[in-house]
This record gives sequence, structure tokens and C-alpha cells, in this order.
Amino acid sequence: MSNELQVEDLVLGEGKAVVKGALITTQYKGVLEDGTTFDSSYQRGKPFQCVIGTGRVIKGWDQGLMGMKVGGKRKLYVPAHLGYGEQQVGAHIKPNSNLIFEIELLEVLTRDD
Repeated sequence: MSNELQVEDLVLGEGKAVVKGALITTQYKGVLEDGTTFDSSYQRGKPFQCVIGTGRVIKGWDQGLMGMKVGGKRKLYVPAHLGYGEQQVGAHIKPNSNLIFEIELLEVLTRDD
């Protein structure tokens, strides 16, 4: 995997775009480079919400979801330094792991809403 964040749009959305500070609602699946799933909101049966662009999630998400539009589906190839870096996270994410996310954007809420 490249040392740079790679963004691949699988489906282009037509709704509201992600901006810094927005509350977003997503469904996602995270896998390691060997294909092992380490996290999935689909498996939990509940969408994931977070504030984006303010350091509350990994840098790969903060950077990789900007401009994405509701209804879109995006794949992020997140190098370790934009993921969890040298941290071990849970049983599956070893230090310096590159991560791959497939993310479906369901909703974007901003202060204007």
C-alpha cells in the first residue's frame, strides 16, 4: 500500500457534501490488507455517527471523507500513519497496520440544519 491516503469513489452521491465539523452518519466495513474484517457497522446492525474533520476519528477518515456526498460509497486505503500508527487496537489491528474501509454515507448534518 502507498504511504499516501488513496480514495476511490465506488458510487458518487448526489446529496449534501461532507464539510469540516459536520455530524455524519455512515455504514462501513474495515478490513486489514489480508482481508480480515476488524470492524463493521453492518455487523453491529447500527450506523456509525461522528463529527468529521476535528480529530475525533482517524486522520484517514478526517481527510478521506471531505467532499463526499450523501448516497455515495467510497473506499479508503489508509496507510498506518493516518490510521492508528504504532498503537495496537483490539485483537486484530497490530501496530503499523494499513487499513481499508468501505464507507457508505447516509447523512450529513451541519450547523445550518
